[in-house]
Amino acid sequence: QVQLVESGGGLVQPGGSLRLSCAASGFSFSVYAMSWYRQAPGKERELVATISRLGGSTNYADSMKGRFTISRDNAKKTVYLQMNSLKPEDTAVYYCYVRTGYDYWGQGTQVTVSS
Repeated sequence: QVQLVESGGGLVQPGGSLRLSCAASGFSFSVYAMSWYRQAPGKERELVATISRLGGSTNYADSMKGRFTISRDNAKKTVYLQMNSLKPEDTAVYYCYVRTGYDYWGQGTQVTVSS
């Protein structure tokens, strides 16, 4: 079955960096675009970034442009989210997502930006 397992979250000070990873299994990873979403307390889940199946195209939400970088390693079946210059408003649970005909989500990883 499809599994998406996120890791790399934690507590970081404002201005700091984190790198999230999402290990995928149970589907042909290199065939599908992958995305990161996030959900802050009391807010709707929002798209953070998307990467095409071979990594040649990426898209970001406006508030993440220039600070976040999505990448993938198809050999490792892993998608990454490098987050720099983190702000308190980036505090959220971050989810990995793939649509293969069905929608699949990981369990999420908590990112807390606080001094």
